[in-house]
Amino acid sequence: QVQLVESGGGLVQAGGSLRLSCAASGRTLRRYTMGWFRQAPGKEREFVTAISWSDGSEYTADSVKGRFTISRDNARNTVYLQMNNLKPEDTAVYYCAATNTGWATPEPRVYGYWGQGTQVTVSS
Repeated sequence: QVQLVESGGGLVQAGGSLRLSCAASGRTLRRYTMGWFRQAPGKEREFVTAISWSDGSEYTADSVKGRFTISRDNARNTVYLQMNNLKPEDTAVYYCAATNTGWATPEPRVYGYWGQGTQVTVSS
């Protein structure tokens, strides 16, 4: 079992930055592909970005490309999401997720472990 806990969310003005963290316990994340998803009120869960365990390759949604960066620190069993130039449309609950699939996939059904989410609110 893998337990994931997100942190780092909050309220920020448009153009600002936040860094989300996802700390894992129970198992090492070294052999897990990690993803970030988000869900805004009244909308479906949306893929943001993912990083594979096998070769470190990444896959990022066009809506955040160039602004958001995923990284992982296997020694700390933690994954990060650096969010820059935030926009009001980035407001959502952000979730991290883990899958033992070897590639960075945007498909949420593949991820077997999820955190509880952290709220990010961007004011205009």
